[in-house]
Amino acid sequence: MAENGATETKWKMPLLVFFRDARHIFKMDELGSEILRIAVPAAMALAADPIASLIDTAFIGHLGPVEIAAVGVAIAIFNQASKVTIFPLVSITTSFVAEEDTVQKVSNKESQKGEDLEKDKSSKITEEKEPIPEDEMLEKLEKGTSTNNDEEKDSIPNDDCKAVTCKSPSFTDGKSINDKPTKKNGKRNIPSASTALIVGGILGLVQAILLIFCAKPLLHIMGVKSDSPMHTPARKYLTLRALGSPAVLLSLAMQGVFRGFKDTKTPLYATVAGDVTNIILDPIFIFTCRLGVSGAAIAHVLSQYLISLILLWRLMKKVDLLPPSAKDLQFSRFLKNGFLLLARVIAATICVTLAASRAARLGATPMAAFQVCLQVWLTSSLLADGLAVAGQAIIACAFAEKDYQKATTAATRVLQMSFVLGLGLAAFVAAGLHFGDGIFSKDPHVLHIISIGIPFVAATQPINSIAFVFDGVNFGASDFAYSAYSMVVVAIVSVAVILFLSKTGGFVGIWVALTIFMGLRTFAGVWRMGTGTGPWKFLRGRLLP
Repeated sequence: MAENGATETKWKMPLLVFFRDARHIFKMDELGSEILRIAVPAAMALAADPIASLIDTAFIGHLGPVEIAAVGVAIAIFNQASKVTIFPLVSITTSFVAEEDTVQKVSNKESQKGEDLEKDKSSKITEEKEPIPEDEMLEKLEKGTSTNNDEEKDSIPNDDCKAVTCKSPSFTDGKSINDKPTKKNGKRNIPSASTALIVGGILGLVQAILLIFCAKPLLHIMGVKSDSPMHTPARKYLTLRALGSPAVLLSLAMQGVFRGFKDTKTPLYATVAGDVTNIILDPIFIFTCRLGVSGAAIAHVLSQYLISLILLWRLMKKVDLLPPSAKDLQFSRFLKNGFLLLARVIAATICVTLAASRAARLGATPMAAFQVCLQVWLTSSLLADGLAVAGQAIIACAFAEKDYQKATTAATRVLQMSFVLGLGLAAFVAAGLHFGDGIFSKDPHVLHIISIGIPFVAATQPINSIAFVFDGVNFGASDFAYSAYSMVVVAIVSVAVILFLSKTGGFVGIWVALTIFMGLRTFAGVWRMGTGTGPWKFLRGRLLP
């Protein structure tokens, strides 16, 4: 079929869309440049915090295997609690802010076009009715031409008089052409941003209270009982780390706002400043002040509050955080989609938490090795989240503009890039863990078990990268319901697999189960877009060049 001289092909099988324009994967066109401009700073910011946690782990590892295992359990609990609240908040905020900002920009452009037309019309009318030059007036007087005022009035049409005297190039329907209804005092008016900060602050306080008062039962659930040598250091670390929950929630809510604006550099600068502070304070509090694991927790909490202050200061320069009315806040919209993603996050993180719990039951040494492998696994995989952030922001804007061609192209490009990234990460992680495992521990037994986990940590990188980027693609399309329901199904299967394989295969069985878990997550993403269902139904029968 041809249209306007261009040959087009009908995608009878939407699954083929994943291979579309694969030869252009590294092409630095407008889309490729935009993806990298968003993804690179986002990936660096996302990796900064896990890297700081790795450095925490390295410092604590020198205290002994009991301490590193205890901190591993505490971090698993804190991450579980944080992801339950953080992930829905950040994901929803990014999509909503991107949509609002795009719609407002389109509205402003259309409004500006109308105002420019009004300006041109008024200018033309003014030019047509310019006063008669003085020399021409004298010439007319010499020739006896009448200059009677009444005759001059009659010579000007009534409509033109109205146009000259009643129209002003500075106003349109009583409003100045410089009015910006979507801005106030030069700042953007984005209700989603204000809503996100309020929700983030409340959730942060709730999380802090729950972790402080429920530390003991939570550790018991994780297999660390009161008589365990890991119990005391784990409880100290978790309780102190909980004090930073409000800062963590607020900072990540603000990061969601900046991502919606396609600004990932500001969160990067703030995160790096906070993490550098954490790295500097770690040895001071842990060794110099002899606070041990408590010192590591205090350093981390202080760094999180620094990040929040920097982001808040920058955000207040861009956005009017006080909306014109409380009615502009979008609590119902946040809650509706937030509960869907809440179910999704609980389902996803419970699998990782369960795996950590099963590793803890194997003893302090296997848990210490598992903690190192898990931190590396999550840190390296999170680099793909930079592409997920870029994909989410671009796709959300494309859907808001109803530009389905750009949405499809952006989705396929970030997915293809994620696969290549995963292959690179696999080689890097394998070499890094093989030669650098001594950074995390000097215990030969821990190092031996780490070597057993290296093939799993490295080989799953391509799968993890694609799975994480699919999250961004689905969120950009506001496909929150499918993301939630599919993850619940995946988690049900994965929990059964983890319980079974951890009993029969021990440490290796746990990693095999985690590999299956990530494989199922990837399959769920491929199924949705590959079958052209939900928001991607336009792929079935849509003509794509």
